Amino acid sequence: MHMPGHLDPDPSAELAIVLSGGGARAAYQVGLLRRLARELPNLRFPVITGVSAGAINAAYFASHPAALGKAAEGLAEIWRHLTVDDIFRVDVASLARNLARWATHLVSGGSQAAPDVRGLVDSQPLRATLERSAASVDGEIIGIGRNIERGRLRAVAITALNYSTGQTVTWIQGQGPTWNEGIRRSFHARLSTEHIMASAALPLFFPAVRMGDAWYGDGGVRHYAPLAPALRLGARRILAISPQYHQTPREAQEPKIRGYPPPAQILSQLLNAVFLDVLDQDAEQMERLNRLLERLPPEERDDLKPVDILVLRPSENLGALAAAYEPRLPRAFRYLTRSLGTRETTSPDFLSYLMFQPDYLERLMAIGEKDAEARLPEILALVAGETLAAVP
Repeated sequence: MHMPGHLDPDPSAELAIVLSGGGARAAYQVGLLRRLARELPNLRFPVITGVSAGAINAAYFASHPAALGKAAEGLAEIWRHLTVDDIFRVDVASLARNLARWATHLVSGGSQAAPDVRGLVDSQPLRATLERSAASVDGEIIGIGRNIERGRLRAVAITALNYSTGQTVTWIQGQGPTWNEGIRRSFHARLSTEHIMASAALPLFFPAVRMGDAWYGDGGVRHYAPLAPALRLGARRILAISPQYHQTPREAQEPKIRGYPPPAQILSQLLNAVFLDVLDQDAEQMERLNRLLERLPPEERDDLKPVDILVLRPSENLGALAAAYEPRLPRAFRYLTRSLGTRETTSPDFLSYLMFQPDYLERLMAIGEKDAEARLPEILALVAGETLAAVP
């Protein structure tokens, strides 16, 4: 029988958590884990992987000295008070300056005199927020190394895209192999705020981050196998949290716009394809492989083992919810997003990625808690190493 608070897996256990991207939607992950923490306050995930906004949450959990109970509450407190100003600059002068530089560059015809352009917004506030929340010293997130040394954590992996080569790069701190497979490779590293900034650099909106001789951007781009880092680090039980809402067939057929699609609608589809769809595809492939392995006798499996995976996702449409909170965004930024057509669609998914609005974030965390409650038997079975198929 499961006793709340008494499940504390050995650090060598094959349990991992995978936190995907989604910008402000990552608050959903925090709410879900906050509910799980009330059930299992002593739980630790030996392997933690994150990409994009999920990398922010992953770094926090990997560096926090306490187990899930205190760590989840601490992270929830940070997200509860986040505003757009904590992530990027939204004052009129900054936005106007960046837009002017982009406009000048676009009409320059490639002239050498054209101004250098990076992102549409200045993401320096995010760096400061990360340094406060992750307790970094000279950029290095020192808590990660301490947890690894004390046996609280086996490994943490953060993924970004190398714009210079087009490779998906995963930085690993802790135990585990590295790999080099053409478009995917990994390195051992002491993780810093720069790695997190690189992984969370939303294409075009946030500036790319320079590390060494290369420029890096959001790890969700071209990340075709988001479960792969956890598997390579030894995971055989994976809890993956996606901020993608699964529409019913009827919802999927309902038009979200009337007339020609505005830029916001096109951006929404592109961002969803980059950040939200890939995890589901990877999980489906893994489940098919599990079924295939079950049909093979052990001597024909070539050392392959089934992997228990549980993908959790919102029970409500987080993109559609963003529309109700749009009027509370800072005026200059609201003007910019409306010019892209966010009010011309019933589901401004693009806006939800940037909706760092306290009341919206609190709503997402509440949905996460509710969904964790509904799936609690499955989550507990996964953590305990029980067969998920046996859960009622």
